[in-house]
Amino acid sequence: MPVLQRVVKPTTRRGKKVLLKREPKLIENTKHTIFLKGRKTSELLSHFLKDVYSLKKLHSTILNRKNDYLPFEDVIPIEYLLKKQDSSLFIFASNSKKRPNNVILGRTYDFHLLDMIEVGVESYRGLCDFQTEKVMLGTKPILHFIGDFETSAELSTLKSLLVDMFCGERNLNAIALAGIEHVLTFTSDTKEGKIQVKSYRIMLKKSGENTPRIELEEIGPAFDLVVRRSKIASEDLMKIACRTPHELKAKPKKNIVKNKLGTTLGRVHIKAQRINRLQTRKMKGLRKTPEERKAERLQRNKRSA
Repeated sequence: MPVLQRVVKPTTRRGKKVLLKREPKLIENTKHTIFLKGRKTSELLSHFLKDVYSLKKLHSTILNRKNDYLPFEDVIPIEYLLKKQDSSLFIFASNSKKRPNNVILGRTYDFHLLDMIEVGVESYRGLCDFQTEKVMLGTKPILHFIGDFETSAELSTLKSLLVDMFCGERNLNAIALAGIEHVLTFTSDTKEGKIQVKSYRIMLKKSGENTPRIELEEIGPAFDLVVRRSKIASEDLMKIACRTPHELKAKPKKNIVKNKLGTTLGRVHIKAQRINRLQTRKMKGLRKTPEERKAERLQRNKRSA
């Protein structure tokens, strides 16, 4: 027998607001992230979660209690927790003898697992190891990927996950130039099989010209990621997850083309113009003389006759 899905109806105004907030939207909200701890964690992972959480504090929640979860064996408890918190991203940290300093980055679509990557954290240096001025809370960072992330499906998926994790506020109309002060770099080292992650603060120095001189100061955290396991979404599921709503698709414009040089050319259709009746004479010296007007009247009379 087919299973009927239960329709949740709100009984209070607050419940109605919660359900309306969770409904699908044409322009999605900024993705929310949940930080989870496994059965056992190390001191390094505790600092890692706190430092990464500080970069995403406005759009994330950290749960300090320990959870007996195994995402690659059973992801249903995490899916339930993400649905309860109305989140789509999660970072799960655990430590074991087989997989020390283990972190799982994952995301969901419609509160079901889409894909996830398991990485190991090495050579970690936290925020407290850099005695420098930090960036403001909520600053949208510049994400700079160095190296080839398209050599394998795991690296390309990891790049997409990192963009979703650290892109910050999505629905922005404009960004002030002075407000761009944070850079996150991800360097792919194919020889050692690591991804080096570093964080910098942009400093604008005087240059004697209109444009300032830009310097980068490392502020932390800094660490290396080693890919261990992965669970990549199928092409069909990824296509459904990345589908653009019909209302947001750009409508084609008629009679507008671009040439080989990139110049936009438009074609305008106008009605037939009666050039003989256009009034072009504006000066007194260009007006018709009485003899010319008399000759035109005689010519019209002959045509009518």
